[in-house]
Amino acid sequence: MPYRVTLSGTDPILAHAPPDALLRTAASRLDLRQQSIFGRSPRPGPARGGGVVVARREQAGDPPDPRPAPRPPSPARSYPGRMAYPAQRPRRLRSTPALRRLVAETELRPRHLVLPMFVKEGAAEPVPISSMPGVVQHTRDTLRKAATEAVQAGVGGIMLFGVPARHDAVGSGATDPEGILNVALKDLRAELGDSTVIMSDLCLDEFTDHGHCGVLDEQGCVDNDRTLEVYARMGVVQAESGAHLVAPSGMMDGQVGVIREALDEAGFADTGILAYTAKYASAFYGPFREAVESQLKGDRKTYQQDGANLREALRELALDLDEGADMVMVKPALPYLDVLRTVADTADVPVAAYQVSGEYAMIEAAAAQGWLERERTIVETLTSLRRAGADVVLTYWATEVAGLLD
Repeated sequence: MPYRVTLSGTDPILAHAPPDALLRTAASRLDLRQQSIFGRSPRPGPARGGGVVVARREQAGDPPDPRPAPRPPSPARSYPGRMAYPAQRPRRLRSTPALRRLVAETELRPRHLVLPMFVKEGAAEPVPISSMPGVVQHTRDTLRKAATEAVQAGVGGIMLFGVPARHDAVGSGATDPEGILNVALKDLRAELGDSTVIMSDLCLDEFTDHGHCGVLDEQGCVDNDRTLEVYARMGVVQAESGAHLVAPSGMMDGQVGVIREALDEAGFADTGILAYTAKYASAFYGPFREAVESQLKGDRKTYQQDGANLREALRELALDLDEGADMVMVKPALPYLDVLRTVADTADVPVAAYQVSGEYAMIEAAAAQGWLERERTIVETLTSLRRAGADVVLTYWATEVAGLLD
């Protein structure tokens, strides 16, 4: 015989209980009634929230219960090959290459890439750089050919560095219109015209006999303001030689403003400035110093940024933007993704990241040992820089990767 479940006694708590509490109480009563129906007799005891649950057999003559008899619970719906949980399945959008391509949040295309190139004065043939397998110091002729191949592959631009045959204390080859960097710029502009963006490194370190990025004072320290005077002349000569963008990388205070003023006064208002805004004193520049045959003695910690600092990069960013930078750069790239992301979130101009020589060399070395899948690793690192906020990535793999992407 079925049981009727009732609540007896006074229940001041339930009288003022919120709806969810009432629902829980009703559910517990329903559970008791279902236990009775299915042959399990409930035991009297205190009901949740006060009162007493009393189960008794219905007697003859009792008025009929107006409530419908409870139904047994329905079995959970199931479908062949499908579980009820989890309902959210992000893997669905990873199931085919087409789906992954459709929903990709970050795009890496050849146009995002800039190829850094080295041209060596007096070279009769390309000179391999031992610490950077696959990268060479070009002759003027091979420079033109390799740059043309890069442009045909879809690369967005070229960044040119000169390797002079002679060095001196003030880096005079940098301001000489017939110096190797400037004649090579003329070669590229004549060969490529406006089909790509020709950029030139604006710094003295390749040209000085001490390897620093500026001229030195009597104490052997880099003289910031005297260096700015040289930078101004360099900027004008590079613009005259055909650079679309000049790229001051010496981290001198005020360098962007001085160069901008000099360019404007010389009639090169359309020549842009790609500022090395956050250039850190990094161990990752080692192979580059071989590439440019650097004469550096000591380090550059008095003018390049401390790797421990992020706020300092934002200060440099604000100054460069105020002085007229058209683009800004973070260098190195992979060890400074947090800086790159912060700069990208703050700047209102395009942001570049330089995947430097040490980043290149360590991947090539690991791949040569079979420790990394070379092409996958290259593309993954470049994608990470784009994801972190880089609009433009300077990479020695630019031409190769452009072919992989297409």
